[in-house]
Amino acid sequence: MRGNLRFIIGGLMALFTFLTYYCKRSVNDVTGEVQHVDMTAQQEIALGLQAAPEMAQQYGGIHPDKQAGAAVERIGQQIVRSTKASQTPYKFQFHLLADENTINAFALPGGQVFITAGLLKNLKTEGQVAGVLAHEIGHVVARHSAEQIAKSQLTQGLSGAAAIAAYDPNNPRSAVGSAAALMIGKLVTLRFGREDELEADKLAVDFTPKAGFDPRSMIQVMNILDQESKGSNPPEFLSTHPNPGNRIGHLQEEITAEFPGGVPAGLKP
Repeated sequence: MRGNLRFIIGGLMALFTFLTYYCKRSVNDVTGEVQHVDMTAQQEIALGLQAAPEMAQQYGGIHPDKQAGAAVERIGQQIVRSTKASQTPYKFQFHLLADENTINAFALPGGQVFITAGLLKNLKTEGQVAGVLAHEIGHVVARHSAEQIAKSQLTQGLSGAAAIAAYDPNNPRSAVGSAAALMIGKLVTLRFGREDELEADKLAVDFTPKAGFDPRSMIQVMNILDQESKGSNPPEFLSTHPNPGNRIGHLQEEITAEFPGGVPAGLKP
């Protein structure tokens, strides 16, 4: 009887979790995709602003070189002004982090975008900086963080339901089923992360030329990261941004699709 009750409770929890996730749908104004998110844009902005100081501190705080920081902000805002990002409610700010050794860039929900000095010093042109920032802007406007939070809540709820249904107080080894459920949740999240990377790359290819930058600079960035990954200290960027496979090939396909007659002349490299 107790076992049946556990299955019933677990099943009800799983059903409630599924309904909560799938009933919350909205259309993204930039990508046109139907998304399952449980946050408003204002909540995303508030969350990003709240997390920004702690995230910056993890990388040594904001870089003291105000001129370099202003250049990052200028390039980032140029992309925002020239694209659909300006039509969103997000309040974009671009920050240069003091960490000279870590190669990374990331975006928080709502428009807080960061690039480390370690990555910036490896970039040779404004176009390459624009490519990195456009990619991170893509994550924001595509609401990838909000999606990941919703998916995390879904997997946690399902994992909890599986744990209740599988647990047997007379057989402690049943906890293995619970651990397996948690692992499945992590794998699902990782898969979505890879899809997010492809979408952010696609948006970067769309955004950079509108702001006057050559989208092929993103391919140069990938080559730089590939070279750095062969050393003893691989770029953190490649771990925080799961590699979806032949990323350079995907970028080339997106650029060809965007400009079948060739990339226009006059774009800043």
